[in-house]
Amino acid sequence: MKSSCYCIALRNASRRLTSLYDEALAPLGINVTQFSQLRNIGRFQPVSLTDLAKKMELDRSTVGRNTKILERMGLVAAAPGEDHRENILTLAEKGEALLEQALPIWEGVQARISRRLGPDGLEGIVSALDTIIDGLAN
Repeated sequence: MKSSCYCIALRNASRRLTSLYDEALAPLGINVTQFSQLRNIGRFQPVSLTDLAKKMELDRSTVGRNTKILERMGLVAAAPGEDHRENILTLAEKGEALLEQALPIWEGVQARISRRLGPDGLEGIVSALDTIIDGLAN
């Protein structure tokens, strides 16, 4: 049964999309959240945890917890910053290699979703999501 609650409908759609990406990335031992964080670290490195959280629009503690997991997996390296108050993150060699493997998988899921929704459907969804993000920010 479809929900008339916008929040529930978006959460259900988010869970479905997340599961598609997670299933595709599972053979690499990561999920889409970890992929996103690796990609952002790679894009902005060297980057502080605080700056990464801001760029990802996530809570610093959430990014910190996720980073610890990526460090334990050997995918991310953390080193003290110049003032030693905050760690600076970079991709480890293993993280760079995994990201190279993961990117085509992610692109494949993107293409699958695009084919399923079609250009008009995809454009409508992206437009609606942008409106929600921008319009309901305050």
